[in-house]
Amino acid sequence: MVKAILLVDADLEILPEEPDAWYDHQLVGLKIIREGIEIGKVVRVEHLPAQDCLAIETASGEVLMPFIKAFAPTVDIAKGEITVTPPGGLFEELPEE
Repeated sequence: MVKAILLVDADLEILPEEPDAWYDHQLVGLKIIREGIEIGKVVRVEHLPAQDCLAIETASGEVLMPFIKAFAPTVDIAKGEITVTPPGGLFEELPEE
């Protein structure tokens, strides 16, 4: 019986071939920065039929934000952050009725 061993260099970062494309594991844990202030962290990536969404844990709960260039213009894996420019109301709490 022949046994094979696969060695993987954990420091080797293989990126997708497309520009502005990332694997889910590269995005999870990144800080979300809005107007220079950290407002949360990515906890997972949701692959929905219309588009991918970032699940972002904030102080007031989890927010799903469409992962599109208009809302997330800068993804910096090296700095560990995503700069966001979401539409108004996405991260603000709604008044209680």
